[in-house]
Amino acid sequence: MKHKTVAKHGHRHEGSHAEGAGIERKLHDPVADRLIPLEPLDLAKIQSIDDLVRAMSRTAFTGRQLGEAADVLEAMACDTECFVVMTLAGAMTVAKQGLVIAELIDRGIVNAIVSTGALMAHGLVEATGRAHFRHNPDLTDEELYEAGYNRVYDTLEPEQNLDDVERVMAAVFSGWDADEVMCSYKLNRAIGAHLAKHAKGQRGILKSAYEKNVPVFVPAFSDSELGLDFALTNRERDKEGKARFRFDPFEDLEHFAATLLSQKRLGIFTIGGGVPRNWSQQFGPFIELRHRRGGEDLPLKRYHYGLRICPEPVYWGGLSGSPYSEAVSWGKFVPPAEGGRFGEVFVDATVGLPLIVAAVLERLKKKPAGKKTLAKAE
Repeated sequence: MKHKTVAKHGHRHEGSHAEGAGIERKLHDPVADRLIPLEPLDLAKIQSIDDLVRAMSRTAFTGRQLGEAADVLEAMACDTECFVVMTLAGAMTVAKQGLVIAELIDRGIVNAIVSTGALMAHGLVEATGRAHFRHNPDLTDEELYEAGYNRVYDTLEPEQNLDDVERVMAAVFSGWDADEVMCSYKLNRAIGAHLAKHAKGQRGILKSAYEKNVPVFVPAFSDSELGLDFALTNRERDKEGKARFRFDPFEDLEHFAATLLSQKRLGIFTIGGGVPRNWSQQFGPFIELRHRRGGEDLPLKRYHYGLRICPEPVYWGGLSGSPYSEAVSWGKFVPPAEGGRFGEVFVDATVGLPLIVAAVLERLKKKPAGKKTLAKAE
């Protein structure tokens, strides 16, 4: 049997070379092929954070990812008909990123927050005037436990801080109407209102969210200090013969879906992954199922923009590492061929988040302010 091989000029014919051999390549001109050239990062030309991030976008690897991500955030911020959901996982408030997030809310760039409960609880520490502290590696975790210091990698959360958080929660619960069913966005709004009244000299995520009417959802509410405070409050109410507070997480889901359905375009800005990312992204499938199974006449909305900062690799199979291209297959995102625009940065968010946000804020100062025309949930 004869084998096909590659001829001298790249054409296959019978006989002369073994299969799998190379060819004589026809070398292309990259300029003629309209390839984009890279540029050396010249620090002598850098005058601002935005200069640095733009220059990084013309380099390679994670630097290019970071620069391109800033372009996506800028596009979301400048799209006056785009409703931006920010999802938060990891110890971002313990890592002192809370004011970066609050700034995004204050500037009107972020229009809803979906977070872990722990991140919101640790953020309340700052709102009460308390602090987090560096961990001294000379101290063992047993010694930290005995002294009431809870460790988060290289940072300490004194247990006393969480007692202060509990006092804030007690004040909020004391004013809650037991006839009203609670859910996370309603409770977070009440916490924000309390902070706006009693923590005037402090900034924080929930305070900014209340002042800017930005809903804050915590899908895994019981997995947090806030959830434990709720459970303990109900136990106290049992002892006092009072009716228990009722909590319905599906009120969160319905309000989130109604809010997003009312918008023209959607964007998502994700830190980490976990439940906040998945809960926010399942909006598309939820609407599809309501249409397909429930017979509702609904627009099959998906996210137009996506930006995520997370160093999790895709090959471990977790949602935190899954790329937006995978989510397109689930009906969660508009594919790039239809106008979807995405940025993914594989870096620690304590590095990537402040650089990207600072660069975009510098850009927005140079642009005429456009007011978002966002709808309210029906």
